[in-house]
Amino acid sequence: MTDRIEEFLSAVKSAFAGNTLVKLKLAGYHGGEADLKSIDVKKIVAKGVEKFSFTFHYKTRDIIKNQIQPEALGNLRVALKDEFRSAQLATTEFDMSFERNGDKVRLKRSEVAGREAPSTDHNRAKNRPLTETNKPYLHALGITGKDGVVRNDAQDKFRQINKMVEIFAPLIQAIKAEKPRIVDMGAGKGYLDFALYDYLANVAKRPAEIVGVEMRDKLVEDGNATAAQSGFDGLSFQPGTILDHDATGADAVIALHACDTATDDAIFKGIAAGASLIAVAPCCHKQIRRQMEAGKPKDTLSNLLRHGIFMERQAEMVTDALRALYLELNGYRTKVFEFVSDAHTPKNNLIVAEKDGRVGRDRDAILKQIADTKAMFGIDRHYLEGLLGL
Repeated sequence: MTDRIEEFLSAVKSAFAGNTLVKLKLAGYHGGEADLKSIDVKKIVAKGVEKFSFTFHYKTRDIIKNQIQPEALGNLRVALKDEFRSAQLATTEFDMSFERNGDKVRLKRSEVAGREAPSTDHNRAKNRPLTETNKPYLHALGITGKDGVVRNDAQDKFRQINKMVEIFAPLIQAIKAEKPRIVDMGAGKGYLDFALYDYLANVAKRPAEIVGVEMRDKLVEDGNATAAQSGFDGLSFQPGTILDHDATGADAVIALHACDTATDDAIFKGIAAGASLIAVAPCCHKQIRRQMEAGKPKDTLSNLLRHGIFMERQAEMVTDALRALYLELNGYRTKVFEFVSDAHTPKNNLIVAEKDGRVGRDRDAILKQIADTKAMFGIDRHYLEGLLGL
């Protein structure tokens, strides 16, 4: 089997290097990642660097990841060996099919002619969920000028908003409620709320109610005024803190960059409401970092924790890993991934949790994972445990 996989990968590598790659598709997925259907692969050139561009097709959304050749080939090797039963390679010179049944692999090659390779230029204009920029809310938020054109100093923010809509819209559309109620905890100026409501109402034609919770009265007042000016009847802002807000009836709870344990407050509110979707982008991880610094982590971790920058990153990883486990304990299928390039913001990890009755049945196993993780890093108690009564 290994020889056949390497033969197929050699063909992929040659097509990539010779600019003859038309497309590569992996299908027949049987791995452990829920809702993943297939992967399409193509070659791109981004900022002068040749890369493999992977489009992961899930049940309700697509995710794109670009990788340099060594990383890409390594991931393809694992995918063909353990996760996908078939692959189809198309080049300008030949087609090659890959079929795996257990440990048996079958390759079939056929020559072709007259086929051209697609453009690898990645610096073309990108498709964005929000194409109309002459909107009152974009001007009110400082994204566009009076002429309705995106301001030069707001280009990054506009790209970031589009990316957030690109990720969140399919998640909201997958909720079964006829008119889902979305609660954004710590909404701030409401960048996501306005853009998401605009897309759902005017592009996707998906009725939804969005409530932005914000403790600063001026932002609440401004947000409601802009929503009224925009004709967004289903969008409103309410004053208050995350813990004080009554999230009963929420189908989705979102919190972007809620500082430290405020992210845990939002997760708790989502779990308590029985929300179908909980999505948080954590910011700051002070509570666990203080415990790791004061506690007694395993000696084998000393080199990873003795430098401040490493301690900070490990604290972020451990905090969010535990959050994912607490969500799974409460019946949520959970993923953690990068959702906005760190060229736009350093706070770029998103925890997405979707209610799934099949998750969390083995509570003892999950509780043991939590206990082992805490013991390894010298953690006494995660703030979320108190909220959940653990």
